[in-house]
Amino acid sequence: MPDVRRLAVLRANGLGDLVVAEPALSAVRAAYPDAEITLLGAPHHEALLAGRPFPVDRVVVVPPVHGVRAYPHSVPDVSEAELEAWVAPLREYGYDLAIQMHGGGGNSNRLIDRLGARVTAGTAAPDAPRPDRWVPYTPYQHDTLRWNELAAAVGARADRVEPRLAVTADDLAASLDVVPAADEPLVVVHPGATDARRCYPEDRLGTVAAALSGARVVVVGGPDEADRVGRVAEGYRAATGRDPETAVGTLSLPGLVGLLARADMVVGNDSGPRHLAGAVGTPTVAVFTYANLADVAPLTRVWHRVLVSWHGGCQVCGLRVLEGWCGHGASATHDVPVEDVVEAATELWAQVGV
Repeated sequence: MPDVRRLAVLRANGLGDLVVAEPALSAVRAAYPDAEITLLGAPHHEALLAGRPFPVDRVVVVPPVHGVRAYPHSVPDVSEAELEAWVAPLREYGYDLAIQMHGGGGNSNRLIDRLGARVTAGTAAPDAPRPDRWVPYTPYQHDTLRWNELAAAVGARADRVEPRLAVTADDLAASLDVVPAADEPLVVVHPGATDARRCYPEDRLGTVAAALSGARVVVVGGPDEADRVGRVAEGYRAATGRDPETAVGTLSLPGLVGLLARADMVVGNDSGPRHLAGAVGTPTVAVFTYANLADVAPLTRVWHRVLVSWHGGCQVCGLRVLEGWCGHGASATHDVPVEDVVEAATELWAQVGV
């Protein structure tokens, strides 16, 4: 597209969602090297990208818009007047191209249309409004491939499927403040996920970590994940008679990136930290539901091991993840045998050490 001076990309969801779109964003950057690129993103994107090389120039945080949000359910949608007050300055700013990389477009295509860009692009489900340039949104397509195809629709050819994230000196320094350096090879265990159904039973993650010979194990979690971290520690203690190191609510987002980059391997679930670990080049072992395997699991297996729950049903009631939300907040990956996860982790650990 000619004469693109200002370009906006809507991607206002989770950390992992931003990471899997990075190859497409980098392709857009390469195709429009002189354009200013605005990421219409989430609050944690602003925290992640501050001071970090990335293929966008600035982040504008999207408020909790109906159907386009990365906020807790307790945070209400903005009113129409509040939304217009947010959109108006962006419309006045004047975008030449606005790209929707957020979802099926039922709500997100309407949002980018309000920007008044000269040309719009995005994916569109059958019942969604269609931008000027659009790609059909179909279920069970991997997000990295989906957004690479959308980038191609605006003349940006992506050449990668493995996301990348730069690690800064500030990241490493922030991680060392919480988890000092040591001589032993480092394994980071992260037991959490935005959706509790994606969480593998924590005591089993402790068992997996205990099987990694010679590893220094650090279990990490956010301020609300102390119980999960504690159950990983219990599983590790039951297998080894020792306590792992823990960091609960003490790592900033840059510090987490730095720690994941320092790690020799990361063990956990389908989560933002697992995506960050892969993007900074750290080998990972993670358990996925059948639903998330299709759209966000790593696409390569040299340094990533993927275990899959093909049933993906709630541990309490059995409702499968694509059949609805039961409200129990229990694991839907519990049917994956711990022996399978241990085998995958120890095989990768042996390869890491070579």
